[in-house]
Amino acid sequence: MSASTWPRRLLAAVVFALALPAGADPGGTTCPATGEAISADPRAAVAGAIPPAKRTRAALYVSAYDAGPLIAGHAQEILFVDVRTRGELMFAGMPTAVDAHVPYMLDPDGSRFDRERGAFVLTVNPDFVARIDRLLAAKGLTRADPVVLICQGGGRAAKAADTLADAGFAQPWIVVDGFEGDPVADGPGTGLRTVNGWRNAGLAWTTKLDAAKMYGSQ
Repeated sequence: MSASTWPRRLLAAVVFALALPAGADPGGTTCPATGEAISADPRAAVAGAIPPAKRTRAALYVSAYDAGPLIAGHAQEILFVDVRTRGELMFAGMPTAVDAHVPYMLDPDGSRFDRERGAFVLTVNPDFVARIDRLLAAKGLTRADPVVLICQGGGRAAKAADTLADAGFAQPWIVVDGFEGDPVADGPGTGLRTVNGWRNAGLAWTTKLDAAKMYGSQ
């Protein structure tokens, strides 16, 4: 399957898995891992199923559950990138299938602290687009080919995808439920990221990082 065919088939095959259950609020924070077909037009269907914070201008989404086998089957046709910070990878782990780590936001240096949010301020990686270009070239791919991005839960990958789209990348996909998944909204385990995501889907991941894939070593 060519890189140009892969995304079209992917939309038809798996975008329905992102459909919300009947009566669910499309503005919520959880993207289910399974569901029923809700429209003859996959892109129209997914527009209402993705939480606003995860929507991208390219509207190219895939759940972790579906991304695992699809990426494994077409590894040479796509670039799969983890956009989280180094600290997240060290303490949470990363998918073994990832081609490379390129953080969209850089680890805080401790000099900027947002007292209102109670968090250090992260800055956008100015090298992000250029690094993706180099990684594509190393695989014999171009900006026309699929780039699949994964973060913690989908929100950061969405921002990264928009950055790539603005730079002229044709197919910036996001794993919409990310590596850790969405948090439980209510009831037992509220706040725990056990709903979906790469790790909860039983896909291969590791806490032993591959130096060759790490940002700064590529």
